[in-house]
Amino acid sequence: MTTQSTLRDPRQIPLSDLVDTVKSPEQKIRYDEDVAYWKHTTGYRDYQLFLRRLNESVVGYTVPRPSDSDAASGGYSQAITNLLTLLDTLDKWIDASPAPQPGTATPRFGNPIFRDYWGDRLIKESDDLLGTLLSPTYVPAIRFLKPYFLESFGSFRRLDYGTGHETAFSLFLCALTLLRVVQPHPSDERALVLHVFVRYLRLCWRLQDTYKLEPAGSHGVWGLDDYSFLPYLFGSGQLRDQTTIPVNAILGVKLAKGAHPIDSFDNLYFMSIARIDQVKYGPFFEHSSQLYSIATHVQSWAKVNKGLFEMYQAEVLGKRVVVQHLPLGGLIEWDR
Repeated sequence: MTTQSTLRDPRQIPLSDLVDTVKSPEQKIRYDEDVAYWKHTTGYRDYQLFLRRLNESVVGYTVPRPSDSDAASGGYSQAITNLLTLLDTLDKWIDASPAPQPGTATPRFGNPIFRDYWGDRLIKESDDLLGTLLSPTYVPAIRFLKPYFLESFGSFRRLDYGTGHETAFSLFLCALTLLRVVQPHPSDERALVLHVFVRYLRLCWRLQDTYKLEPAGSHGVWGLDDYSFLPYLFGSGQLRDQTTIPVNAILGVKLAKGAHPIDSFDNLYFMSIARIDQVKYGPFFEHSSQLYSIATHVQSWAKVNKGLFEMYQAEVLGKRVVVQHLPLGGLIEWDR
């Protein structure tokens, strides 16, 4: 079995490599042949290693509650603190969203305020936001990070959100690690999942609810989740080596009225199941057949975790309709 100690350290990309002649990330994938090429690139290998390291870092750990000592005292690096502050700032922008014009009905799906206010503000202020996140030394890297950052929260054109946007945020974190803004130490890698990614998830759920964002490229009843994938991967990783909580325990998840999934559970898989309970109606086996099948047919969390890595590679990273919008190149190298 893979462990943290058996995984090599990620590459380090010196700032000196980011010269003016290096192109900023841009969309590279247009055809199925491009997807096949992408799976053999240096950037793809870097990302796979990054995910494996994050997964290993959380095995046996739970998401800290606000009352926990490490959560209260910080317990992580300044880079993690800066990322959390950044996400807090973006969350506060939702509260500042303008009210609809009088006589304008709120759309059932895709509120244009997401594009016209929140997204427009993100685009305009992204350089300053990233400048605050980074030390002055890393300012030359902003143009290589910005495309991933802007793609992380949904499409401002289509007014939707899906696993491609989630992957863009994960690639953003991977790029920060390749630059060593975030250090590839187990404590910081664990904090990326249990603090930063959880905070990102809370923000994205609020964006989806507030602006009625549609699922991007949803597989409907046959998909794992309308919006996300990585919470299930990391959550199964948290539980991988224990045997006390069976896989089918997720079938008993119920969210109390008025409760928030992230405040109610300390595992990302269970949080995500609670989120489904919050937003979907009807029998679980009908609206979430893939998750139901996993719960009733897979006997161990180790097998769930292994299977979800394979599924992520095939159904997210291997699907042109998902990855065609990802910016690639620069830090997430397109070269083989």
